[in-house]
Amino acid sequence: MDGPVLRARGLAKEFRGFRAVDGVDLDVAEGSVHALVGPNGAGKTTLFNLLTGFLAPSAGSIMFGSRDLAGLSPERVARLGVARSFQITSLFPQMSPREHLELALAGATRLTWRFWRSERLLDRFRDRALELLEHVGLGAHAGTPAGVLAYGHKRALELALALALDPKVLLLDEPTAGMGVEDVDRTVELVKKIRAGRTVVMVEHNMNVVSTLADRVTVLQSGRVLAEGPYAEIRHDPRVVSAYLGDAHAGH
Repeated sequence: MDGPVLRARGLAKEFRGFRAVDGVDLDVAEGSVHALVGPNGAGKTTLFNLLTGFLAPSAGSIMFGSRDLAGLSPERVARLGVARSFQITSLFPQMSPREHLELALAGATRLTWRFWRSERLLDRFRDRALELLEHVGLGAHAGTPAGVLAYGHKRALELALALALDPKVLLLDEPTAGMGVEDVDRTVELVKKIRAGRTVVMVEHNMNVVSTLADRVTVLQSGRVLAEGPYAEIRHDPRVVSAYLGDAHAGH
């Protein structure tokens, strides 16, 4: 963790007079897992969308190395090495995970969608597709129609699709949302595995997940940074306890 791989300064987003993100400064250390947490309406999702190009900021900068990402399209941001996972609302139900990955890998090499029917062209990506599926624990489901995959497996496939871009920074939007305990545990282990060689930024409500994975935590409230630091420190911050964690967490 030599220094920030992603640095935001004075980041703001205004919607018709309402500042959902209000002057946020953020340093994400290279090789770290950095969690964004806070109560509903704190600005987490808006900040996440700003970092990934899904929203253009009203003010401020987002530096990725020497490049300002502010205002770039999500596709451009992803191609530069900052990729977002868990953004896919619907997988193609009849297509297998392997076929999804082959298409994602083809897209990453700028092959257009008109080539997708050519098995000969997609075959070149088969080995890498299978490798990625093994990496996220889906090797046994490579040929299963995505529509019949269990929920946790669909989320793992979405993660594999982001990894197909070989990102330097991977952003995860509530990776354990809607999961039972078993899937949560599996996802935590998966994030531990895929963080090797890359930086992870995640929005996450489950504080047990945050405490297990995050090297650093930024707590947002009303669009501003309320507190930041290692989980072991911020969990005892009276402002954080009051705003988000609740008194029950103060002693844990």
